Amino acid sequence: MLRVDNLTLHYGQSQILNGISLTAKPGEVTAVTGTNGVGKTSLLKAIAGRHPYSGGTISLDDRPLDHLNAYQAGRAGIAYVPQGREVFPLMTVQENLETGFACLPKSDHKVPEHIFDLFPILKDFLHRRGGDLSGGQQQQLAIARALIMRPRVLLLDEPTEGIQPNIIQQIGRVIAQLRADGDMAIILVEQYFDFMWELADNFVAVQRGSVAMEGRAGEIDREALLAKVSI
Repeated sequence: MLRVDNLTLHYGQSQILNGISLTAKPGEVTAVTGTNGVGKTSLLKAIAGRHPYSGGTISLDDRPLDHLNAYQAGRAGIAYVPQGREVFPLMTVQENLETGFACLPKSDHKVPEHIFDLFPILKDFLHRRGGDLSGGQQQQLAIARALIMRPRVLLLDEPTEGIQPNIIQQIGRVIAQLRADGDMAIILVEQYFDFMWELADNFVAVQRGSVAMEGRAGEIDREALLAKVSI
């Protein structure tokens, strides 16, 4: 289980996160939602070691992870799919996937076949450059690359942004399958409310860098949550 306690984060003199706490359990999707600029991506970057946090703790299975950098986060089992995907445009799909080996022992440097079960199109495009893929195909590649790390925690930042509806549906099915497998905790940052509502087991609404509302699926009020995340 990933636990974030009282996390604060600054960009220069500006405080972006104001004591955020949440937990993410294996076999569950924890959705973090809110309007633009409230600190959702900053929260994921802190967990992923992409940006130093100012205070609070991040722990995995009750073991504090201290102030991670990206490599340490990867070694701990935290995989991050960033907003914008960050696919290497001049590298092939195969080469992009193989960058996921970086935090794995050499004996695990192979692309598991189940990756292509989840994203069949990638097998057909192994020798195509990442920059030649559509936005939806790049998103599938970015998620697949993260899964190659065999993560215990998967962080997804706006996976539906700019994606065509049929790919959104496929990504939703993949997230549901990963949740059902029960091997990892999934934190989903998402503004597409219906997509998030259908998939999540827990909801955390963020406003001005703080938790404004939280609750479990089946207990939290849909309209009250929607009001918290609407402009």
